[in-house]
Amino acid sequence: MIVLDASAVLAAMLAEPGADRVYAVIDESVICSVNAAEVITRLVEKGYGETAVRSYYEGLDLAVFDFDEHLAVIAGLLRGPTRERGLSLGDRACLALAIREKATALTADRNWRGLDVDCPIELIR
Repeated sequence: MIVLDASAVLAAMLAEPGADRVYAVIDESVICSVNAAEVITRLVEKGYGETAVRSYYEGLDLAVFDFDEHLAVIAGLLRGPTRERGLSLGDRACLALAIREKATALTADRNWRGLDVDCPIELIR
């Protein structure tokens, strides 16, 4: 299983560098509900209307995992080891899901490189 960060999903949706890596694993990938909200927010900020946002996002057909209490605890505890890198709550939600599911986190965020957390991290570019 691969857990996609919002940056990876956006790279795929917007045909940015690394999109090919995301599409290569999309069928085995999931996303946290927090990251799904981030993706939709970024598309709205870029000026896409509701119909386009829904079409692009729903077209990926990703399984969405709820950000529940267990993930909230893991994400909160990740603040310590990620503080110096400036990881957001969304970043930590992605990592929390990858840790819980014993999966790989896939991201475009280079500041994740070399993080020492309990899951593998792969950068798409």
